[in-house]
Amino acid sequence: MSLKSLKDGGKVEAFIFDMDGTMIDSMPWHARSWVEFVARHELKLDVSDILARTTGRTGTECMRELFERELSDEECQAMVHEKEEIYRAMFSDNFTEVAGFTAFAKAAVARGLKVAVGTAGDKGNIEFAMSRLKMDPLPLAIVGGDEGFTGKPTPAIFLEAARRIGIAPERCIVFEDAPFGIEAARRGGMRAVAVCSTHTAAELAGPHVIAAVRDYNELAHSNFLETLDAAT
Repeated sequence: MSLKSLKDGGKVEAFIFDMDGTMIDSMPWHARSWVEFVARHELKLDVSDILARTTGRTGTECMRELFERELSDEECQAMVHEKEEIYRAMFSDNFTEVAGFTAFAKAAVARGLKVAVGTAGDKGNIEFAMSRLKMDPLPLAIVGGDEGFTGKPTPAIFLEAARRIGIAPERCIVFEDAPFGIEAARRGGMRAVAVCSTHTAAELAGPHVIAAVRDYNELAHSNFLETLDAAT
């Protein structure tokens, strides 16, 4: 793991986690559910193209992007519901966190850091993930993609998460697995850790990215939190 100095960015007071591919190892199952969904709707789309165009976007944004026509909010919501029901059915019996996540989040809170979640996922997917993760303690705030905020790469979801926990953006570190999310952190004035569960470190690189890791066990073994303490 390559860790940049934290001192130049100032004191860190909070972590904001993306959910899919960052907290939970869900992206392979999102991919499979997209394959099923586009087959049902007879869309001629490659799954890698779908993921590149949609990961980090809200459900409504995803549907309008893929169907490439104007859809009413009601049409979008119905299709999002269909697609996410496929995803949850597929992932339910295969649910796993990104290795070491819950222990890392608990350790962060123990050191006085605030924890929040900023995801493009909707309420159903958030409830699905949180009921299985059983985080202790729970995040102080969770901002979802069906709350009316624009999706990533705009920083709206992350900025709202920071606002809800009362921490300035520059004092937050975002944890992300997708290029749109990494860019959203940059636009929001936040530092980021690239979680390379679905993309390479090169694909998630940026001047604000202070570390690139495979999972949270790697962060724990590198004494990331201790290094953070030394910099605050």
